Amino acid sequence: MEFRAEEWGRKGTTLSDKTARSEYGLTQEEIFAAINAGELQYRPAAMHGNPWLRLLRREVEDLVRTRRGERYLRERKARTELAQIDRELKHLRAQLATLEERRAALVAELAGQGDNQARPANARP
Repeated sequence: MEFRAEEWGRKGTTLSDKTARSEYGLTQEEIFAAINAGELQYRPAAMHGNPWLRLLRREVEDLVRTRRGERYLRERKARTELAQIDRELKHLRAQLATLEERRAALVAELAGQGDNQARPANARP
């Protein structure tokens, strides 16, 4: 297994051991066994004092494909993408609702100013 330094730095090419477990259905034991067998490279990392393993996505997918099959891998990737799309849609719907509220407020404000401009300054309502 060759080591490619540039692969570790590109966005989307690495993932954490926790992400590998949730996205691909691997267990921590399977990850450690693959590391010990030389099937997975890793880099230790820590965030706010919490340690985790950085893994190469390509190698994790190869491991899943070998152990569980191509069909399983495609299904897991599709489910992960679907969940991500659902999260993004939820965010966009909330953003759309906020923008529509702001738009309605601005239209109402402009409509109110239009009424005031149509009347002479000394006229009473």
